[in-house]
Amino acid sequence: MTKIILTIIACSVLVSCKHRGKNKNATHQDSTINNTEQVLLDSTEAKRILTLPLHCLEVEYPNKLGQVIGSEQDLKTPSQLHPIFYGCFDWHSSVHGYWSMVKVLKTFPNLSESTAVRALLNSKINTDNVNKEIAFFLDKNNKGFERTYGWAWLLQLQAELINWKDPDAEKWAKALQPLADLLVKNYEEYLPKLVYPIRSGQHDNSAFGFSLALDYAKVTQDTAFENLIIEHANRLYSHDKSCNIAYEPSGSDFLSPCLEEAYLMSKILNLDDSKKWLKDFMPDLFKKDFKLEPGIVKDRTDGKLVHLDGLNFSRATCLNGIAHKLPELKHLHVLAYHHLQYSLPNISNDDYMGSHWLGTFALYAITHQ
Repeated sequence: MTKIILTIIACSVLVSCKHRGKNKNATHQDSTINNTEQVLLDSTEAKRILTLPLHCLEVEYPNKLGQVIGSEQDLKTPSQLHPIFYGCFDWHSSVHGYWSMVKVLKTFPNLSESTAVRALLNSKINTDNVNKEIAFFLDKNNKGFERTYGWAWLLQLQAELINWKDPDAEKWAKALQPLADLLVKNYEEYLPKLVYPIRSGQHDNSAFGFSLALDYAKVTQDTAFENLIIEHANRLYSHDKSCNIAYEPSGSDFLSPCLEEAYLMSKILNLDDSKKWLKDFMPDLFKKDFKLEPGIVKDRTDGKLVHLDGLNFSRATCLNGIAHKLPELKHLHVLAYHHLQYSLPNISNDDYMGSHWLGTFALYAITHQ
């Protein structure tokens, strides 16, 4: 089925991914933010991005399991361990691959591929499969599995389903809710024990996980969970000062430690507090001539080096989000646009090390302009 979908899409996809000015087919009705350009998501670009998770959601190998093996009983295939989220190289990439498909179908419900994609989702997201996913997390050896990056993406997927008034989406959300509930419980147990934030530029970055989980809390109107995230974000980050982005990126970053933290705090602080905190944390952002060059990738077949394309997308998300909170920083929208345009031509099925995940980061950045 996946091969058929890919063949259909391949015939309809255009090479160019750069969109300038207003576009009557674009989902973003405003093509400009304070006179800056945006990348617009039209149906052609959406199909191009859709090919990436479709290419891998049922591809079981190669696979990076990341589990702790407690006994020979745990020696199972990826699809036996994770009957939903076994493709796309690792668990979290599979999860956000589903998010990408849901986001595209939600935004463009009349795509010709819609029926086939719904059939795929129906075959995977059901109560029996979710129960097997839950059983993995309940294993004493894997309680910290995908903490908190994968947890956050699962909650982001669930939030997207809950926010979609669609019969299939409601069915999928109902099936996934017990897993989402378990991960919220895991957050509740974990956050009070997290004495120090994790400031890396990869999966375990605390601020990135907080940010996506916060979105879920707001969508579900779970004020207790929202307050928990805000409480611990303030505890871990409110006194931080002078983050020097000149030391970024590291060679395999796909997240910016400075910008992820700044974006998170912009989401939880009021306008005045956000401005005051950011002036202490990253004062250079307030300079109209602030420069930030996109990350450079020299080998896209290298799974770590290609992370820097993802960094360009995640930086764009953060820069746009911060500028939305503080309109005086509208010059950050220009930097965000340049980062997006730099790496968008590089997302393709050419090499699996990038194709299994980069589409999600591109889509997330485009839809958070």
